[in-house]
Amino acid sequence: MENGSKKVLKPMDSEQLREYGHRMVDFIADYYKTIEDFPVLSQVQPGYLHKLLPDSAPDHPETLDQVLDDVRSKILPGVTHWQSPSFFAYYPSNSSVAGFLGEMLSAGLGIVGFSWVTSPAATELEMIVLDWLAKLLNLPKEFMSKGNGGGVIQGSASEAVLVVLLAARDKALRSVGKNTLEKLVVYSSDQTHSALQKACQIAGIHPENCRMLETDASTNYALRPELFQEAVSRDLEAGLIPFFLCANVGTTSSTAVDPLAALGKIANNNEIWFHVDAAYAGSACICPEYRQYIDGVETADSFNMNAHKWFLTNFDCSLLWVKDQDSLTEALSTNPEFLKNKASQANLVVDYKDWQIPLGRRFRSLKLWMVLRLYGAETLKNYIRNHIKLAIVFEQLVSQDPNFEIVTPRIFSLVCFRIVPANNDEKKCNNQNRKLLDAVNSSGKLFISHTALSGKIVLRCAIGAPLTEEKHVKEAWKVIQDEASFLLHK
Repeated sequence: MENGSKKVLKPMDSEQLREYGHRMVDFIADYYKTIEDFPVLSQVQPGYLHKLLPDSAPDHPETLDQVLDDVRSKILPGVTHWQSPSFFAYYPSNSSVAGFLGEMLSAGLGIVGFSWVTSPAATELEMIVLDWLAKLLNLPKEFMSKGNGGGVIQGSASEAVLVVLLAARDKALRSVGKNTLEKLVVYSSDQTHSALQKACQIAGIHPENCRMLETDASTNYALRPELFQEAVSRDLEAGLIPFFLCANVGTTSSTAVDPLAALGKIANNNEIWFHVDAAYAGSACICPEYRQYIDGVETADSFNMNAHKWFLTNFDCSLLWVKDQDSLTEALSTNPEFLKNKASQANLVVDYKDWQIPLGRRFRSLKLWMVLRLYGAETLKNYIRNHIKLAIVFEQLVSQDPNFEIVTPRIFSLVCFRIVPANNDEKKCNNQNRKLLDAVNSSGKLFISHTALSGKIVLRCAIGAPLTEEKHVKEAWKVIQDEASFLLHK
């Protein structure tokens, strides 16, 4: 159909896709080939891109060459290179050839798999690969899809904790009465990710009923069960209703591991929903020697890990398992006429729309499926072990320098360290560590981040980028040492 001489756009032209697709793959492959040439942390100033791009969209098509030229000259300078071998900040967010191919296939198929009927393979593959992962993690059979439990892919650990908090809230309200929301109490350690606080805000939990229990160096910042028990007892005596506990395996600040078995026993005795957040460290637990860190998971109601952190699966791919899928669906299910179909009405299938916040969902299980198949479990285990070995190398380098100290024991591949305080002057020490952080990151040679533990500013080196080798770890330490030497002696 034409309007005058103007052609109507055909957005899914197979031959154009073939041509442009090849060129885009080449562009990305060249990016990875040269990724070490870029400053790891973008050095641009706020608002830089507004000065470089026009203030309105083009009226007529531009060429792919024009677009890619702008990516090179204008976009890449404003990119922080998460896949760089010298990216040591936050936690890793892994990309891989297998993950990229799965992402490409998902984008190409372009399905919106909110219910089984919208693409049966999307739902069934998700159930299968989540069961595969559950077996690799040696999770209890109650988390498998064969019974009333099962796994689901969320966008992030923040979404995972929100959906289980909502499930726990509604389950509690059904038991004690819908007008008792102001009495519901949530528990976690003060090291728990701020995503829990946001989930509580969304779920309507009163801020004064969120117990962020204090941790300290005596337990390496893990939550003490007796502290949890005391808080629950106090709240019960006050007529409040304890209903949700979030424990951590690998906290954001320092990879602290809460004692799951002891906490779970208290939670179970008091009918408190027990959620385990292993967003980062869960990946390591596929290795038999690290599985001990989720011992006690059998007492949990839900368990979460991010395959997009340390499992070579491109963001976003957060894995959530629950023992009781009915608790999720009773809190999150809607069933308007336009979504009704025979399979769903007959309860023959899982509709993942009822296990999450949004309706729409992508075919994310393709990424995880391709990662598991193209790499295999043993390769993935060795990939994780290698990063832990590199963290040990970094830890030893820090320990050998009298100007530095390790702040908390290393468990996985995060090393928490700082310049040691001179004359026990903690305030000056904190300022020095902040200055060191800024100097290191301003160099563009690596990117690290920081946290605060017991009032101490602590630097974090999280090793886990797919391209990182021992030479990058040693080069990073040399930059840190040089910048520290300049700071300490000027």
